[in-house]
Amino acid sequence: MGRVGLIGGCAAAFALPLAAPAQAASEAAPQEQVRSSFQLQVPAPRLAMLDAGPDPLAAPPSMPSTTGSRFSGPYPITPERRALLNTIRYAEGTWANGQDIGYRIMFGGGLAPGLERHPDRVIRSGGYASAAAGAYQFMPFTWSMASRMLGLQGFGPEVQDQAALLLVHRRGGLPLADQGSFTPELAAKLAPEWASFPTLAGRSFYGQPVKRYDALRRFYEDNLAQLRAGQGLVDPSLAAVPTPPPAPPCSDGSLECALRQVGN
Repeated sequence: MGRVGLIGGCAAAFALPLAAPAQAASEAAPQEQVRSSFQLQVPAPRLAMLDAGPDPLAAPPSMPSTTGSRFSGPYPITPERRALLNTIRYAEGTWANGQDIGYRIMFGGGLAPGLERHPDRVIRSGGYASAAAGAYQFMPFTWSMASRMLGLQGFGPEVQDQAALLLVHRRGGLPLADQGSFTPELAAKLAPEWASFPTLAGRSFYGQPVKRYDALRRFYEDNLAQLRAGQGLVDPSLAAVPTPPPAPPCSDGSLECALRQVGN
């Protein structure tokens, strides 16, 4: 029987096997409803699957400010949160050594033509089809939901980061993330959102290929250490002016040479 598959996707990021599109599509609806239930009416048992801690239908902490040249959302980006975001990218195959090009990666490894909007393009690869795109592999429906809730414009790195943190918040993972430790419990909370994250049993929530917890934890810890170390760097513009080397001792006894010595 055909079944819905999640390949490196976030909420509602369904990759449908091409062999049985009609049947797989019919099975995708309830799963998609569960994972995107932030705005939908869903039965209580399915809503309970969110395991979100805070009310999953509650509003985000504040509405974003879009003044200035760069987006400033309701979720401050701390080293701990950035390390988690980077770990999600690592798990989803969009890490790209931390380069912004990872924010353009679509399902299958191709690149979106730009970041003005979600590409909303179904890609067929490896026997699957999916429209997931971006650093956190947003499906169009998920991106539309998050961008409406946060008032996001475009599809750039800053707004993708904010949308991903909204999804982490909805799953109840933000308090754990802020503790600066990548625990099995944090991974399990996010497993229904990103299929590459393992459950407490070490498997994908959707029966798809999954990253090992130990590999994710090592990546997180190394990345967090680098981010925290980077916070301690001194702004080069504020660095002290280096002391010039002392002038050589006078050998001729002249007044000019003596004045140079006093100046140094």
